[in-house]
Amino acid sequence: MDTSLSYYSGVRAEVAKFLPEQYSKVLEIGCGEGGFHNALLQESEHWGVEPVHTASSIARGKLHRVIEASYLEAFDQLPDKYFDLVICNDVIEHMVDHDEFFRTIKQKIKEDACLVGSIPNVRYVGNLAKLLFMRDWRYEGEGVLDRTHLRFFTQKSLMRLFRENGFEIEAFAGINKVEPKLTSPRTFLKYVLTGIFGRDTRFLQFGFRVRYMGPS
Repeated sequence: MDTSLSYYSGVRAEVAKFLPEQYSKVLEIGCGEGGFHNALLQESEHWGVEPVHTASSIARGKLHRVIEASYLEAFDQLPDKYFDLVICNDVIEHMVDHDEFFRTIKQKIKEDACLVGSIPNVRYVGNLAKLLFMRDWRYEGEGVLDRTHLRFFTQKSLMRLFRENGFEIEAFAGINKVEPKLTSPRTFLKYVLTGIFGRDTRFLQFGFRVRYMGPS
């Protein structure tokens, strides 16, 4: 993962389209410098959780409250049954135990609350090509195989994760589509692979909006 400030300054406009029409209390986990703030309704109350000091310091000038900590470290400082929208832009894949996150976040949100965010697609065609033909799984500084990623998801496994944890999928789509340029045998091979393995392999990430339906 790129540790420069540019990594934390993104506005993530491609995720904004997944926001619900109505909400008032927002919790953004991994808020970075607060670049997503302008995508939210102006009247909403925006809390952020961000462990990186340089980024959280900038976010404090934009959000209503910022807690400088990881999600679990900040957990006891977050009010119960308070938030109706949680933002998780490229966060869940960094968690040691993503099931614990889905289990515990229910304590902090209201029934009918939404979870909106993005997550890398491990079936991205570039990753498949390296695995199948180069027979390699090499962690990198950024991207799908960012060396700080602890969890990996496909479209199928991510949708299953939401449903198993009591969230109804309202919007789900591939984002950050990469179209291979047919300028070399390698890029042509990637183009062929997208036809063989499916449309989902064209996307670096998935964007989503899911709604918590309350205890079953």
